[in-house]
Amino acid sequence: MSSSRNNDETKAKLNLETSRIRWHELQTYYARGQVVRVGKALDLLDVACELTADNRALFEQWLATGDVGDVSPDLARAWYDRNAELWAVVVAPWVLVQDRAEPSDAAVH
Repeated sequence: MSSSRNNDETKAKLNLETSRIRWHELQTYYARGQVVRVGKALDLLDVACELTADNRALFEQWLATGDVGDVSPDLARAWYDRNAELWAVVVAPWVLVQDRAEPSDAAVH
């Protein structure tokens, strides 16, 4: 069994579980600290796949560069105010979200 085939199968499964969701519907998960922000530079499914594979080294790199991380209170407020529609995929217990509508995350820091 090749790992790239397993990766493709995992990605295909996660793709079926990916959908758009409004930020207001994610409030409970955000309050529990279970929402993970994925920056636009990354592919949401790639990140979900690496999380599923428990690839800590890559995640630590993404955290260090800010490509993956917590949703800051300011960003959460901005998403709440416009009830942002985000792309989301669940990799229990985490909900990975990506905002593809905003031109830049930097505007909300």
